[in-house]
Amino acid sequence: MQVPAKGSAEQKPHVKVIPLQPSGEYARIDTTLEKETMQVLARASAEQKLKVITQIKKAPDKYAPPVFYLLSNVLFQKGDKDEGAFWFYAGQLRARFDANRCADLSARAAVQVLNEQYGHHINEYTFHNLPMLEELIPKVVEWDKKTAHNYDHRWINLHGMNAVISGMGSASTPTALSLPKEQWEQIAEQTRSDYLSGFRKAMEMMKSPVSAKQWK
Repeated sequence: MQVPAKGSAEQKPHVKVIPLQPSGEYARIDTTLEKETMQVLARASAEQKLKVITQIKKAPDKYAPPVFYLLSNVLFQKGDKDEGAFWFYAGQLRARFDANRCADLSARAAVQVLNEQYGHHINEYTFHNLPMLEELIPKVVEWDKKTAHNYDHRWINLHGMNAVISGMGSASTPTALSLPKEQWEQIAEQTRSDYLSGFRKAMEMMKSPVSAKQWK
């Protein structure tokens, strides 16, 4: 470690971070609406946020899961905790489906990153309100089943190593970013089934005397 001379100010080197730009098929993944919407939800005025929230609720099929995660946080912070919880779990379920049909296994870790970024306060709230949560999750699963997926599901591929490598110009785009389309319906059903069964098992654990005492 270099120690600056006495009486002098330490000169910190300026490091310019240059984001990698995915190439090939990755460059054609359309996340425009996702980025624009999340920018408004994160930084815009209350009036602008309300307008975007209304648009999301009107046509949720158009928005990728990360939008729902951020929406859940915005709603939760302004006091709409139950609604915020709905959109958090809706985003979580949809993100799992997109992860399960993604051919790049490394990209699937994006779901956990989103859970950790947005889930702490919501999970803490819902785990203290088990009757509400017990009604909420089946509603989320039913909503997902009825709501189309009219967004670019390959958003999740941009979080994988193959996208990073493509940005370095070190490798060509793989033949497929996603599993075969004819498998998607089955993957979606299995994802919903696993999500619901996993939730029910978690509920049994949280209702146990030991867990109940822990969450009090």
